[in-house]
Amino acid sequence: MSASRSSGTTDALGPEEGPEGEPGAAAGPVPGAIAGAELLAALLDGMDAALCAFDADGTVTHWNREAERILGWSAEEAVGRPGFAGWAVRRADAGEVQGRLMAVMDGPGRQVHEFALLRKDGGRVLVRTQSAGVRGADGKPAGVYCAFSEVHAQIDLERAIALSEALFEDASWGVVLVDVDLRPTVVNAHAARALGGGRTTLLGRPLGELIAQGVEELEGALQHVLAEGAPPAPAELWVTLRGGEGDRRRCWHSGFLRLASPLAEEPVPLGVGWVFQDVTAAKLAAQEADRVRFRSNQLHRASRTAAECEDPMEAATSSLDYALAGFADHALIDLLAGERLVRAAATPSDEPGPCLPVTGGGIPLRYVPGHPALQAVDRTGSVRASAGSGTARAGGEWATERRWPADSVHALCVVLRSRGRTLGVVTFLRSSHRAAFERPDAVYAESVADRVAASVDLHRAVNSGPPRPGPSGHPSPSGA
Repeated sequence: MSASRSSGTTDALGPEEGPEGEPGAAAGPVPGAIAGAELLAALLDGMDAALCAFDADGTVTHWNREAERILGWSAEEAVGRPGFAGWAVRRADAGEVQGRLMAVMDGPGRQVHEFALLRKDGGRVLVRTQSAGVRGADGKPAGVYCAFSEVHAQIDLERAIALSEALFEDASWGVVLVDVDLRPTVVNAHAARALGGGRTTLLGRPLGELIAQGVEELEGALQHVLAEGAPPAPAELWVTLRGGEGDRRRCWHSGFLRLASPLAEEPVPLGVGWVFQDVTAAKLAAQEADRVRFRSNQLHRASRTAAECEDPMEAATSSLDYALAGFADHALIDLLAGERLVRAAATPSDEPGPCLPVTGGGIPLRYVPGHPALQAVDRTGSVRASAGSGTARAGGEWATERRWPADSVHALCVVLRSRGRTLGVVTFLRSSHRAAFERPDAVYAESVADRVAASVDLHRAVNSGPPRPGPSGHPSPSGA
């Protein structure tokens, strides 16, 4: 039996009945019309909050299903009782509780109170109430309605709301809500800065407009969450962002949550909650540390191997073999002979392989003036060079003109120096699948070149070879 039916309410929806024949007179019940009492009962029973109402004398007139769930008293047991005394509140507290509830009948607005109410099984439950007065058709106070919920449930709700507001205002990580069409619907301030836009300008835009590279991986993760649920662990996503200052490469440590409507009987996906932190600096630092550790290990292994080589030239080529791992695709050793450079050793030009002495060497290389290897000799230092982005690079003409393997697009030429003399140049070459050489790469290459130069110098000291450089670093005319 519903609360409204218990109270005897019989108001019907529709035009008010008047004298027969006058405007507004009811022509009879509308087929299928819902009586006002039935509609009110359905509304009250469907509320998420417990609700009860009192008339002007303090008698309970309405009691919904949520109130029955919290306190255990049914509508039949509650409606018609004179207040809460002795059943829903201890008699010692009944006067104070009833007085505070009914006091709102003569005042404006709502009042919030916390009371300890009694359950039907004798237990006590702390509730938070919101009460307000009800006025009749004549404008006079007619009673009070009171909505209440358990305090812990109310606190949980307030915490959830506070957490939501904090995440979207002051969080130190990015928070984005994405709808089922994979478009941002809510973006917090941190995420807006990371994505390079404003909190409102990013809403509703496809992610592909914000991310130049990596958007497929991100959208794939979002679609997986919508279909299967949240992954067991966060993921690291590398993306390239579009921006007025050029593309920016970033790494985001991302977590995903599938959002479902709490109002539906079956979970209905509302979208995905995406939480991320920018860990680019940490990832780059870790990568650099791994790179330095690996290269140091390679240098150590190269030194141990070179120490076991009887032929110093074999020691030089072995050092290059270890250096090439993860660093470059090709390596060349060009030694000074007179005023020209002569190819002494090289890796295969058409496939990966070890660096080996050139058979039948001794013919000077036809390097054109301004060649990076010649520049390294003149400067007694390292020279970096890269092909352009035009047809010369695509057709391999850039590399062919410089007497390098056709797939080379990045070069690093490092001078070979030993005992204050220039011996030649070692050249490292990368193909298009690798990035251009940078300053840390040059530092590593110079360390390798020092070992190669020492081995080449020892080879010349114990074997006949190309003319030895003079004290100034340039070839001696006599070859001595």
